[in-house]
Amino acid sequence: MSKNNMNRGKSSADERAAAKKAAVLGTQKKSRLPLILGVSACAVVVVLAGLFSFRGSGETASVSIVASTDTVTFPVASFEDGIARHYQFKTGDGSRIRFFILKSSDGMIRAAFDACDVCWKAGLGYYQEGDVMVCRNCGQRFASVNVNVLRGGCNPAPLDRSVVGDQLVIKVKDILDGKRYFDIPGRS
Repeated sequence: MSKNNMNRGKSSADERAAAKKAAVLGTQKKSRLPLILGVSACAVVVVLAGLFSFRGSGETASVSIVASTDTVTFPVASFEDGIARHYQFKTGDGSRIRFFILKSSDGMIRAAFDACDVCWKAGLGYYQEGDVMVCRNCGQRFASVNVNVLRGGCNPAPLDRSVVGDQLVIKVKDILDGKRYFDIPGRS
C-alpha cells in the first residue's frame, strides 16, 4: 500500500473520530436555556394549579401569603367562577390568619375571615356549598351575597377589600385585624 493510501485511510479515520468527538462535545455545549425555561414553566404551572385546585366540597387549596408591602392584591379575573378561594396570611410572629375570597351570585367580590364571632374558638372555618358558605362547626349556612355584609353572630367575619382596576386589594393592616380569631393558645 502506498503512503498516500495509508494517509487517506488514516485521514478518513481521523475525520470520523473528529466528527464523533464534535457530535459528543456539541451536545455538551448546547444551551441549557430551553431546559431552564421548561423547568420554570412547569414550576409556574404547579404553583398555579395549587392556587386554583379544588379539594372536596368545592373548597380551594389553602395558599399562604407573605406580604412585602402594605397591601395584598389578587387578579379580579381569578374569582370569576364564583368558587371561594381560601388563603393564609403568615404574620411576622408565625401566626396564620385565614380568610376566603369569592365572587357572590350578585357579581360582587367579597372577602371574609375564615372564622366568626361565635365559632372561632373551634378553628374550623367555612366551606362552600353551591352559593352558600357553611360553618364547619355549627352548620349554619350563609348566602354568598351576605358575606362581607352581615356582621356578628356566626356570619363570616367581614374583611375589608376594594377593587382597583382589575385587582382586588386588601390592606395588610385589615388582615392583621383578624388575628384575634386565630391566636388561640395551644393551637398551631
